[in-house]
Amino acid sequence: MTNFPYEEPEQTPLTGELDLEDRQALRRVAGLSTELADVTEVEYRALRLERVVLIGVWTDGDEAQAENSLRELALLAETAGSDVLEGMVQRRSKPDPATYIGSGKAAELRDVVISSGADTVICDGELTPSQLRQLEEIVQVKVIDRTALILDIFAQHASSREGKAQVELAQLDYLLPRLRGWGGNLSRQVGGRAAGGVGIGGRGPGETKIELDRRRIRSRMSRLRRQINEMGKARDTKRSRRRTREVPSVAIAGYTNAGKSSLLNRVTGAGVLVENALFATLDPTVRRASTPNGRAFTITDTVGFVRHLPHQLVEAFRSTLEEVSDADLILHVVDGADADPEAQIAAVREVLRELGADDVPELIVINKADVADTISLARLRRREPRSVVVSARTGQGLDALLEAIEEQLPRGDHEVHALVPYERGDLVARVHDLGEVLSQEHTADGTAIHARVPARVAGELEPYATTPA
Repeated sequence: MTNFPYEEPEQTPLTGELDLEDRQALRRVAGLSTELADVTEVEYRALRLERVVLIGVWTDGDEAQAENSLRELALLAETAGSDVLEGMVQRRSKPDPATYIGSGKAAELRDVVISSGADTVICDGELTPSQLRQLEEIVQVKVIDRTALILDIFAQHASSREGKAQVELAQLDYLLPRLRGWGGNLSRQVGGRAAGGVGIGGRGPGETKIELDRRRIRSRMSRLRRQINEMGKARDTKRSRRRTREVPSVAIAGYTNAGKSSLLNRVTGAGVLVENALFATLDPTVRRASTPNGRAFTITDTVGFVRHLPHQLVEAFRSTLEEVSDADLILHVVDGADADPEAQIAAVREVLRELGADDVPELIVINKADVADTISLARLRRREPRSVVVSARTGQGLDALLEAIEEQLPRGDHEVHALVPYERGDLVARVHDLGEVLSQEHTADGTAIHARVPARVAGELEPYATTPA
């Protein structure tokens, strides 16, 4: 009889670990460019994020805030696969309407581009099409703005069919007014019986190439909106089923890279992708969890927010972000180790107001307590009294978080007293899952229970109702 050596069974990696391996395997190679796909041969503002120089305009706030904003832009650029070479900030009352930074600063920027060997300039703000064109003519390299950079990151990280459609819609919405053309076939827009006349100036090529491309993009955007609406119906159905079962819902919202997915994994063991990068996860994840007293609730991880989040993304992801506005409680996750956590809180609340979710109860969750400064944590606690300090990495403060969630979840509307037969243990379990048990006693005839429960559960308990003593 042959003896074979015993081998330990291989452990199946979590879904998030596989996603992380796939993403790292597709990182950009230095010297190669990643570009948005052209809709036609017209030259669109394709992204070539390789060796970049950053430029920002400081219009308000103090110098530290301006530097933090540029530092965040550098993190965004690195997340997109760029090598950041230089960063510049200009103090102005408002951006220059022609070149964003003014002609003198643009010439200085050109010198920095030449000396550093950069091939891309990234501006810390959203530029108009004319600003992009004129600044690019001066620096003689590709110029993109903060919005295009964030859209590119979303395009890299989108994995689901709905997420990809939402990102494409946002990209097309951004690109539409920024189409660029070259050659004579794009230079004339007069054709047929232009301006109601014929003759000189009235004859031309008809519909120009760039107008044709605009029409094709608008048609594609209409199809994407229809697809997103159809895909959103499935989520609405699932959400309505959860509502029918009267399970409270909790949504995790917060600044990008604040640790939302790590917190979801710690609370539920969801195994979603966790990466120290901005906008690591885009697709919402819904999991079931329970409070220390056994009350069930759903918890949803949503896309992260950022300062000046492009309105195109907010509109495209609105159906996904409705998970936040429909929640019973928002866990607003804040990076306690960030240099300016108060600015993160303000940026997230601005997006929540835009979504109409500013009236949903909010619990501030100050994350990364294991690496945050104690003085900063104390300052945040004083500023936000309704807050909990946790560490998703170590599990610190998790029990306090679950207790705080239980306190703020909506309570049942109906207070009931019932004597439930022992053969209806399922009904007692539902009371524990969906309601708040105030007292419970096991008697000879069944389980005497006093609880606050939703209307539907109260109806199921009605045949066993008793008069309170």
